[in-house]
Formats: sequence, C-alpha cells, structure tokens
Amino acid sequence: MIGPVRIKICGVTTEEDGRQAGLLGADAIGLNFYPSSPRYIAPAGVAGILRALPPFVEPVGVFVRLRWEEVRQLVQPFGRIHTVQWHGEEHEAEDISPLRLIPAFPVRDRDSLKGILHYLDSCRSLGLLPAAILVDAHVPGQYGGTGQRAPWELLADFPPVVPLILAGGLTPENVAEAIRIVQPYGVDVASGVESSPGRKDLEKMKRFIGNAREAALK
Repeated sequence: MIGPVRIKICGVTTEEDGRQAGLLGADAIGLNFYPSSPRYIAPAGVAGILRALPPFVEPVGVFVRLRWEEVRQLVQPFGRIHTVQWHGEEHEAEDISPLRLIPAFPVRDRDSLKGILHYLDSCRSLGLLPAAILVDAHVPGQYGGTGQRAPWELLADFPPVVPLILAGGLTPENVAEAIRIVQPYGVDVASGVESSPGRKDLEKMKRFIGNAREAALK
C-alpha cells in the first residue's frame, strides 16, 4: 500500500449523512442510482446531497448494468459527479471520458481474479485502463451492499495494475484486519456503518474511518 488508505462511504441517501461522512474524514461518498437497491437515491435528491458535501469530498455515482449513454445522461445535470462505479456481469474496455471508471468485480475464487486480470489486459492493450477496480463479495443476483465479506486471503497477493478498492462486509471492527491483509488503495463501506439500509450511523462511521486511518499507518 502506498500512502494513506482512501475511504468511501457508499449508499448515502440524505444530505446530513453525506455532510457528516465528509466532516468525519471520508474521501468519497457513493450515490446509488440502482432503483432496486435499498440505498437508491432518486435523481431529484442528488443535488441537495452534493451541496451539503464539505470541500474535497468526491461524489461517486454507482450504476448497475446501465448503458454508458444512460449513465452520462444521469450524471450530466449535476456537474460534480466525475467518477462512476459500474456493476454488471460483463466488463469490456470502453472509453467513457470525461468520466472516470471504477468497475466492480465480485470475487469468489482464483478464477474470479483471472477474469479481472484478463479484463485489465484487454483495457491496457487499448490504452483504456480504468481509474481503479473495486472488489466485492460474490453474492448471486446482488450488486454490493450485502454485508458479506470478500475473500481477503485471495486478495493478499493480487497484483492489479490499477488501484484496488476493497468492499464487502467491512465494519469498524474488521476494517483494520482487512487493510493489514489486502493492503488496498481504498476501502468502501455501506451496510457496515448503517443503523438501517440507507441510513448511516454517526458513531459507526467515526469508528470505521478512525480504525481505517490508524491501520494504514502501521
């Protein structure tokens, strides 16, 4: 791991949760545009959350199986969303500029890791490497926010050519161990800092961010 770990609080649905996440030290928040998610935020509610964010906190749009034309149409009115996290069954090398792409991959076994490396090789051959990759737990039919843990041990020696963001079952209690084992560029949490789906718990966010920052210094 090079430098401090980056922290994203995902599934923010209220202005106050976004503001508090930033004030507590989160580097980014996730805004989930997937209507089937319990953390879905309707486009009408996005502008208020963006206004409430403290300076230097990045909003990330989270999308599932949408075509890039649809993604661009959704984020364009807000102006401030420049990074998108994309979930789906098939990842292909694509130029989505001026947006930055973080493709999400559910990891179950070493074959999952081979699939990620094959995707990155394809991207590199075309000069279209993503900004980072996100690795999550494999839960059939679901796209993040499951509370299930990703296989940290498999990721301990995984060498992607772009930054790796770890998601999947992270909590204030286990984030330090996850960082020690995986040494990711960043960590991404949703259910682990909630009082209920889409509602963040201030104390849990504070402990998660504090524990992650402390672990990254060791």
